[in-house]
Amino acid sequence: MHINLGRTLSKVFTAAALTLILTTPGWTQAIEKVLYSFGGFTDGGNPQPGVVLDSKGNVFGTTLNGGDNFEGAVFEVTPNSDGSWTEQVIHSFSGFTGTGDGALPFGGLTLDAQGNLYGTTDAGGSDGGGTVFELSAGSNGVWTETILYSFAGGSDGFAPFAGVVFDSAGNLYGTTERGGTPGFGATAGFGTVFELSPGANGTWTKKTLHTFSGANDGAIPGSNLVVDSLGNLYGVAQSGGANDYGLLFQLAPQPDGSWVEHVIHPFSGGADGISCYGAAAVDKAGNVFVEAYYSVLEFSPSPSGGWTRKSLHSFTGGPDGAGAEGGLILDSSGNIYGITSSGGHHHGIVFELAHGSQGAFTEEILHDFEGGSDGDFPEFNYLTLDAKGNIYGTTPNGGASNSGVVFELIR
Repeated sequence: MHINLGRTLSKVFTAAALTLILTTPGWTQAIEKVLYSFGGFTDGGNPQPGVVLDSKGNVFGTTLNGGDNFEGAVFEVTPNSDGSWTEQVIHSFSGFTGTGDGALPFGGLTLDAQGNLYGTTDAGGSDGGGTVFELSAGSNGVWTETILYSFAGGSDGFAPFAGVVFDSAGNLYGTTERGGTPGFGATAGFGTVFELSPGANGTWTKKTLHTFSGANDGAIPGSNLVVDSLGNLYGVAQSGGANDYGLLFQLAPQPDGSWVEHVIHPFSGGADGISCYGAAAVDKAGNVFVEAYYSVLEFSPSPSGGWTRKSLHSFTGGPDGAGAEGGLILDSSGNIYGITSSGGHHHGIVFELAHGSQGAFTEEILHDFEGGSDGDFPEFNYLTLDAKGNIYGTTPNGGASNSGVVFELIR
């Protein structure tokens, strides 16, 4: 039974926002500020996996729960002149099946140059298999949702756990965790990679680029994709592969319009890593970086084909973090930023791998979550950098009501 507490109210998180100055030896000095602490009701609850920023410094993200219908929501957190922040739900999802516009927006958001937001819901839509949606802001500040695609299940795919990403031509790419073969359920396929191409009059055309077999090519692709400068796609499959620990893959476009999957690395567990839900990162040289639960790995392409694996950092499970399950981002200097779901004070950390001489990386802990008002257990989360190098993210738990927070780390 759902209890609707009425229309969403904007909420202001003022000077009570938590501030921690990290001065412990071996840490870099950082200031954490909680921009908003979710109540878990009409204002949303359990934000995941991260946020995006527009050109005005507004922060957007999704919550798995809460909203007017308690089926998940899209929120905006806006800075005020006095340093406080105001939260507002700009869309509440309406349900799982039938006329519902979706539920469970796990994958986060993507922002285009015009300020429109794009994302997915893991369930709901006209056929119950999940949706890809767009939110556009009107001149009156009201956001309008458009469903770009509803997944039908079976060979069409269903359960788009991850978000979507643009290429330079304006096409959207994403994954479904299931589907690809006839049927609808846990055994109906091992997932797909899809493309949505914009057409006339606001229409979008969907194309399946790859259907996973569950064998050596992988299964259950749950991570966000990343696109390189050549239009290749990179992602992580959660299982399958030669060792059944999942794999890192590339999908390469071909001249005839088809796509070919290349397995960059099948994980084998332990020190070699286990595939996780976080998105990979790609630098200008085409090197691919990924969190593999126990470590951060780099894969460099060889001119003769193939990839060279290098471990940049192995987590000890103690103060330096544990459970590297999220996505990675790079700054313009080649430094790597990520988040772990545990370690530190057992509630996760934000870390930087600073790029040094001769390709070496040194870990710096930017924030150690205490598990209370500053956030807790950032599983599958990713970070966002602004132009000043400040870091934004979310935790699905912790905060005043244990319904998650939006935070900023000021360097």
